[in-house]
Amino acid sequence: MVGRLLAGIRRNWFLIGMFSAVLLATVFPEFGSRDGAMHADLAANLGISCIFLFHGMALSTQRLRDGMSRWKLHLLVQALTFVIFPLLWFPFRLAFAGVIPEGLMLGFLYLCALPSTISSSVAMTAIAKGNVPAAIFNATLSSLIGIFLTPAIVSLVTGFGGGVSLPLGHTIANVSLMLLLPFVVGQALRPFVAGFMTRYKKYINTFDKLVILMLVYGTFCDSVTSGLWTQNGFKELALTMVGAALLLAIGLFLSDRLARRLGLPIDDRITAIFCGSKKTLASGVPMARLLFGANPALGLIVLPLMFYHPLQLFVCSIVAGRFAARFERHPEAGPADFGGGVPALAMVRRSDTGRS
Repeated sequence: MVGRLLAGIRRNWFLIGMFSAVLLATVFPEFGSRDGAMHADLAANLGISCIFLFHGMALSTQRLRDGMSRWKLHLLVQALTFVIFPLLWFPFRLAFAGVIPEGLMLGFLYLCALPSTISSSVAMTAIAKGNVPAAIFNATLSSLIGIFLTPAIVSLVTGFGGGVSLPLGHTIANVSLMLLLPFVVGQALRPFVAGFMTRYKKYINTFDKLVILMLVYGTFCDSVTSGLWTQNGFKELALTMVGAALLLAIGLFLSDRLARRLGLPIDDRITAIFCGSKKTLASGVPMARLLFGANPALGLIVLPLMFYHPLQLFVCSIVAGRFAARFERHPEAGPADFGGGVPALAMVRRSDTGRS
């Protein structure tokens, strides 16, 4: 009995860790907050840089070239992020008109217009055995062009104007130093460490998951210390949770279905799922202050993002773990062997049903 329990814990440690991170952040938010003793920003940046360094060491140059050349995947991810998600806001507004306050509705528009994340998109794509080079390319591109497209989309829909100056140079410098530089260094070191990376691939995948757990904990800590549970009424919190969950579910479904309709192989579909459904908190909050700083409803505007970001980490981490488990049960098969004509998420669900 005890042995079976321990085996279950070992098999599902990542899922247990996700619940534990949320619980710990709710009970002990100060430790992992932005100014807390954990120094979460520094730890997260270091962990993310290590992820990109390790993947730079592990990826062959040929696979990197192949990943960059998947133009259908690149167009799909950017269309999901900056066209399909913003368009989803219109039926969303129609469905919830009169229920969701205007400030909160503006927050959902802003959420839909935001670019994808970089670090967690790449980490989860790697965990799920997806196309990592394509994930790096798309997540980075999304972050850069979002500096221009996000305020343009919000302005187009709401008539918001104001000539906001956004920190393009600062963003490019951060992306280059924290993400691209470690990856390039990893590629340079690859001829000397390729064998080592292959032997210890399992531990590198575990490290990716640990960094994700740290990101979840730190994100929830910041949300809790910012008054997530105390500064908003139950109605606003409930509406925000339902709206964020609905948009995430639709985003995951559409990214999978559209990738399948385009005939993308399973590793590219995985990349589309994790890059096309994500929204960035790291760039989203500072940009919101620039765009809506004078708006008295700023707290409501950023609330959907504060819910969506940890929710996407939580849900997508589970999905990534299930993809990885699918591949681990069939180590002799390559990613293309799971393509068939089966939608990626349905494939994962069926594999879990069979396992249980």
